[in-house]
Amino acid sequence: MTTIARTLGIKKILDWKLMLASQLPQPYWNPYIAGVGLGLVLLASFVIMGRGLGATGAFSSVIAAGVEQVAPDHARSSEYYTRYLGDSTNPLKDWLVFEIMGVVVGGFLSGTLAGRVKKSTERGPRISVRGRMIYAFCGGLTMGFGAKLARGCTSGQALTGGALMSVGSWVFILAVFASAYCVAYFVRKEWT
Repeated sequence: MTTIARTLGIKKILDWKLMLASQLPQPYWNPYIAGVGLGLVLLASFVIMGRGLGATGAFSSVIAAGVEQVAPDHARSSEYYTRYLGDSTNPLKDWLVFEIMGVVVGGFLSGTLAGRVKKSTERGPRISVRGRMIYAFCGGLTMGFGAKLARGCTSGQALTGGALMSVGSWVFILAVFASAYCVAYFVRKEWT
C-alpha cells in the first residue's frame, strides 16, 4: 500500500470493511423494545414536525417534482400535482422526503453494523429468484396502489392514524391483517 493511500486512511477503511465482513450477524431486536422505540419516534415526529410518520407522501413529492421537470404545464394544471408543488417551494424539500432518505441510510447503517448486509434474495425452496422478484414487484405495486386509494400507506394509516384513534385507520389495519391472512393460504407452498 502506498504512502498516499495510508495518508488518506484507505487502509483503515479496508480493515473496517474486512472486520464487518467477518462479523457474525447480530440477533434481531426484541420486537417489544423495537415497538416502544418506534412509538417514541412517532411521538417525536408529532412534537417536532407537527405530523406523524408516512412514506407515500415522499414518493408523491418526488413524482410531482419529476413531472414538473418533464411537463411543467401539465403539472401546474393538475389538481393532484399542485397539492405537492405548492406555490414556490420545491416538493423535494418536504420533510417526508428526508424521512425516507433517513430510513434508507439508517437501515443500511444498522444492517452493516449488525453484520446483516449481503446480496441475497429471501425465498422459499420451491420458488426461483425470478419468481420471488415477480411476487415482490406485484405485491409492492398492489400496496402502492392501495396506499394511494386509502390516502395513506401502512405507516401513515396504521402508525399515525392508529395513534390518533382514527376509525378509518383501524379499519385499514384490520383489513390488512385479514387480507394477508387470507392470501397467505394461497402462497404458503412457495415458502415451505
